[in-house]
Amino acid sequence: MSRKIYKDIAELIEKRRTQGLIKNERVITSPQGTEIEVGSRKNVLNFCANNYLGLANHPEVRQAAKDTIDSRGFGLSSVRFICGTQDIHRELEAKVSEFLGTDDTILYAACYDANAGIFEPFLDSKSAIIADQLNHASIISGVRLCKAKRYIYSHNQVGTGNYTFDGKTLPGLEAILSSEEVQACEYRMVSTDGVFSMNGDIAPLGEIVDLCEKYDAILMVDDSHATGYIGATGRGTHEHFGVMGRVDLITTTFGKALGGASGGCTSGRQELIDWLRQMSRPYLFSNTVAPTVVGATLKVLDMLTENTILRDRVHANANYFRNKIKDAGFSIIDGDTAIVPIMFGEYENDAVLAQKFANDLLEHGVYAIGFFFPVVAIGQSRIRVQLSAAHTPEQLDRAIEAFVAVGRENGIID
Repeated sequence: MSRKIYKDIAELIEKRRTQGLIKNERVITSPQGTEIEVGSRKNVLNFCANNYLGLANHPEVRQAAKDTIDSRGFGLSSVRFICGTQDIHRELEAKVSEFLGTDDTILYAACYDANAGIFEPFLDSKSAIIADQLNHASIISGVRLCKAKRYIYSHNQVGTGNYTFDGKTLPGLEAILSSEEVQACEYRMVSTDGVFSMNGDIAPLGEIVDLCEKYDAILMVDDSHATGYIGATGRGTHEHFGVMGRVDLITTTFGKALGGASGGCTSGRQELIDWLRQMSRPYLFSNTVAPTVVGATLKVLDMLTENTILRDRVHANANYFRNKIKDAGFSIIDGDTAIVPIMFGEYENDAVLAQKFANDLLEHGVYAIGFFFPVVAIGQSRIRVQLSAAHTPEQLDRAIEAFVAVGRENGIID
């Protein structure tokens, strides 16, 4: 057996290490929360989890998980259509559908699996996929498994012209949808994130829905970074733009705002969900979602339908942090979500600087991560700050003080 690949990969890893581009994992020795233990460090403020509503270690959610283990066991040891469906799985699918305002829902082990299994069942070489430039990696993986023709539109641009973003010039969505080549396809599917995880901006879903209806295209939205807190009652980007009931397929996760564990789903039109149950490979050939995740997620959805306290609080925290960090002189991407990207692209060796900044923050008791190529485009390195409803005013102020101190130490702000 050839060993050349081992040597080549070792050299590639070492090259990335010398360039300062290696991703290292910090070890947390406590439950997830706004204050965590990182190795021997205690009381570290956490500002980089997807724990938007602060439910990852909520006592009622933990209790629901424990109760479900007692009543339904630890695992199903099977896929859904063999012997892996319990009553609570159907209950969760019905409750998610009610929450999102859709016909039906199908559960997956993760939203990555939902996105990997959503394109191939509907689209072949006679079809077209039109995707936003910044779509999540899981959508890109799903598209690659499908034989449909592929088109990319400039990030969040829905017009008929060409637009430049991150150094790339691409057509707008309508320019692609209206083209003779795409209109000649048997089926068309537009795919976009609802909230884009690295930028924290929101897709213009109202305009996208209108275009999909105008040009007879199916619309698929990955709302993983929106479900639970975007929209007046946290239903997501389709609620935010007043287009509930007009999005064909929504994929989302239970691993972020909805408890932070694992599991995901695709929710949408009845005919489409019925077909996914028959043809979606990650659904047919992966074990079902663990009962404990199902039970805890049911509890979370009950909590979110009672009131919007957590949803309102995370937005208040995000607005406070965003305004204070801008006032301090940092360059950020503006938005209306719980994601606040602090940008380093204007500096030389921005990828190295983002990592150093993150390490310096940890010395000041704040956990945040530097993102750089290939996670984001070259020259777009950043610290992605994620706010939670569980962050207290005192924690926000401590974090802002740490950012300012590290910013001054590194010559980024005065």
